[in-house]
Amino acid sequence: MRVLKKFFQHVDYYLLIAVFLLCGIGLVMIYSASIGVSITKYEYSPSHFFVRQLAFFFVGLIIFAFTLVLPYQTYKKLMVPIVFGSIAMLAAVFLFGKTVNNAKSWIMIGGFGLQPAEFVKLGLAIYLAGIFSKKQEKLDQFSTSVIPPLSIIVIILLLIIKQPDFGTAMIVASVAGIVIFCSGMRRKHLFLLIGSCLAALSLFSFLFSGEQMSRFDAAYDPFSDPEQDGYQLINAYVAMAAGGLTGSGLGESVQKYGFLPEPHTDFIIAIIGEELGFLGIAVVLLLLAFIVLKGFYIGVIGKDTYGSLLAFGISGMIGVQSVVNLGAAVGVLPITGVPLPFVSYGGSSLILFMASAGILINISAHVHYKQNQPVSAPAVRESHVKAL
Repeated sequence: MRVLKKFFQHVDYYLLIAVFLLCGIGLVMIYSASIGVSITKYEYSPSHFFVRQLAFFFVGLIIFAFTLVLPYQTYKKLMVPIVFGSIAMLAAVFLFGKTVNNAKSWIMIGGFGLQPAEFVKLGLAIYLAGIFSKKQEKLDQFSTSVIPPLSIIVIILLLIIKQPDFGTAMIVASVAGIVIFCSGMRRKHLFLLIGSCLAALSLFSFLFSGEQMSRFDAAYDPFSDPEQDGYQLINAYVAMAAGGLTGSGLGESVQKYGFLPEPHTDFIIAIIGEELGFLGIAVVLLLLAFIVLKGFYIGVIGKDTYGSLLAFGISGMIGVQSVVNLGAAVGVLPITGVPLPFVSYGGSSLILFMASAGILINISAHVHYKQNQPVSAPAVRESHVKAL
């Protein structure tokens, strides 16, 4: 109990509050945004999606509490089974998965669906942070220290692309890139990896189907086909424009009633803009930015390489996914079906980010705990001698 008491004395409650504020905003806006869809699809039950998300929130809360108190170093010991378990889950999708929106990426458990690719993001961050922290002294040996984890990344990406889920694949690749970039790898090896990634991206662009290519047209020229490909983005523009600075009022959205498809998932930020205005969007963006920047700060000040790399990976995951979702909502990026962290409807996504937030706060608490430890006399003498 004394250990837990000391631990909670160093918990970053600002970070914790930011996470729960976003979850609260998400629950409220999911209820508001999904009323029309719920009534249409589920026999006049206006709270269908809200009730399901609330159930996932309580599951996420239990997992959050667990990851909050479990020392983050534990994951390093389990990194190999975690990453191979992630690969096994992705493989299981092709055997037992369900196809939703032309992607076979779901596994049904009872009446609920889970997306294994969501949890792979965190699993890969744990693995890469562990492997690169162990090989710090051998990072210049590219073939023995870098190629093996890269092969794991490639296998995971290929399994996700095969579903196909290019949005999640892009986020997974970005998380891997952030951890690798922060690992201390030599510059020439980084440039080699960047060049290889650009070449691979160019190659995969030729494999996009006509439907996938149409998403680029919809993002950059939605008004060329306002009734089909550009329909969703145009209605998102209408929603955010109607909201103005302060919004039309909570629950007063018009676009959620059959005009904007998936208003509670991919485009929930548009409904936030319509009902709460630019100020509502600003609050969500500031909370997300605070969590991401705080996570990177934790990584910078941390003395444990593994903890720092894991903090970078988690913060990068939240930041990149936020950018992909928001970029699609404003037409900067193609629509990929990626949810907004902590806010959009989706049980897998909410559980993933609550688990990740618990780990991030755990790392933060350990960093601040070590910073507040008194320096021993021998250490003081040693540093004094070095200074002389």
